[in-house]
Amino acid sequence: MIDLLIVAIVGYLAGAIPFSYIAGKVFAGIDLRKHGSGNLGASNTFRLLGAKIAIGVLVGDVGKGFLPVYFAPACGLTGTIADHWLMLAAAFFAVVGHMFSVFVGFSGGKGVATAAGAYLALAPLALLITFVVFAVVFAGKRIVSLASLSGAVALPIIVVLLNVTGIAISHWSLLAVSILITIVVLVKHHSNIKRLLAGEEPALGRTRTSENNG
Repeated sequence: MIDLLIVAIVGYLAGAIPFSYIAGKVFAGIDLRKHGSGNLGASNTFRLLGAKIAIGVLVGDVGKGFLPVYFAPACGLTGTIADHWLMLAAAFFAVVGHMFSVFVGFSGGKGVATAAGAYLALAPLALLITFVVFAVVFAGKRIVSLASLSGAVALPIIVVLLNVTGIAISHWSLLAVSILITIVVLVKHHSNIKRLLAGEEPALGRTRTSENNG
C-alpha cells in the first residue's frame, strides 16, 4: 500500500500545480480566480491573457497529467502493486489535484486537460477517439464546456467498445477509473450543465462573466 500512497501524493501534488494562476500573476499581475470566468484553466487564460500564454498553460496542464502516470511504475518500490494500479491512481489523483489544488485554497480547473494528459499515458487510443468527439462537438457548437462534457461522457463508452471489439484490451480497472473521472468532471461542470440546459452557455469568443471550462 505504501506504493499507492506515494503515487497518490505525487500525482496529487503534480496535478495541483496551478499553471494558469502562475501565468496570471507573472504576465498580468492578476489572480485569474477573480477575473473572467474565475476558473483556473486554459480557457479562462485564453480569454484574459491571449492564445500564446494559454497554449503554455494547456501544455503544462496536460503534462502534469501525463508525467505522474508515465513514471508511476517507478514508484513501485515494494513490487507488491501492479503497474496498472499505480498508473490509474496517479491519473485519478492528478485530476483531483488540478480541480482542488492545495496551492490555491483547494480551487482549480475542470480537469479536462489534465485528464487528457493522464490518458495519453494510460490509453492513447481511447484518448484519440475521445478527442475526435470533442473536436466534432466543438466544431459544430463552438462551446468548450459542451465539447468537454461530450468527451467526458464518451470516454468510458469508448474504453468499453475498444475492449469489446478487441482493438485495445484493457484491465477492468481502466473502465472503473474512467467512470470516476467522468463523474468528477461532470460535477465540476455543474454550473455549465445548468446554463447549457437553459440555453445560456455562450460560444467561445463571446464575452462572459460566468464560469466555463478549464
